[in-house]
Amino acid sequence: MSEILKPEVFPFYDKQTSTFSYVVKDPTSSACAVVDSVMNLDYNAGRISYTSADEIIAYIRKHKLDLQWLIETHVHADHLSAAPYIQQALGGKLGIGSHITTVQNVFGKVFNEGTEFARDGSQFDHLFEDGDSYQIGNLQATAIHTPGHTPACMTHLIGDAAFVGDTLFMPDGGTARADFPGGDARILFRSIKKLLSLPGETRLFMCHDYQPNGREVEYETTVAEEKTSNIHVHDGISEEDFVRMREARDATLDMPVLILPSLQVNMRAGHFPPAEDNNMVYLKVPINAL
Repeated sequence: MSEILKPEVFPFYDKQTSTFSYVVKDPTSSACAVVDSVMNLDYNAGRISYTSADEIIAYIRKHKLDLQWLIETHVHADHLSAAPYIQQALGGKLGIGSHITTVQNVFGKVFNEGTEFARDGSQFDHLFEDGDSYQIGNLQATAIHTPGHTPACMTHLIGDAAFVGDTLFMPDGGTARADFPGGDARILFRSIKKLLSLPGETRLFMCHDYQPNGREVEYETTVAEEKTSNIHVHDGISEEDFVRMREARDATLDMPVLILPSLQVNMRAGHFPPAEDNNMVYLKVPINAL
């Protein structure tokens, strides 16, 4: 059995949305991937910018890397994707889980999208099925379907490193909510158990960190640490216990600040809806829909 390569992982933190994006590099070549990029939005002013994405682009150019993949772990509800902007600058293929079609069908109805909005995932270059393998240079990567937070959530196991999206947080942060349309606490628990069946030394990289108890921001842990210490799903917590906790906790949570613009943009692979006849682009605010 060949040795599992250990990718070089470089985090980029967007403080406004508490989001981590990553450049994931093959240690044996210049090949890399970008995971979960961020487009900056001043919601009150209705203005976008690309400060966070430009940092990633500058890093890749400075180190003369070859961007091969732009990975979205799921349709984020708390930040907008900058994948098309980075792709235009650096190339690469944009991929997401194949269950994006479920998300597009649900929110296509919520936002009353017209026939221009394709609900077949065709806005993306590649739709990953559970267990699909792909390469980043010499790095072997596998897409693992881990639904529960959303139906389309995928964890990407790249060498010895797993990028878990919103499925798990740091041990003191617990787990993601499961009350969005298509979410399910029981399914989330089973997805987490699938992740925690990976070797204990597997590195886990978070998409978010909300700094419980005011500690410094953190983004990396291991399967072994999660199994021992995760406050929601450590060894010994049953599925029924988790579901009761998760559903009760979710009932107390507010919707993410950027959920409405994020869903409309991210279900389009980071693109905005078409401009209207005045050449202006608009995002909708459906009333009492979520």
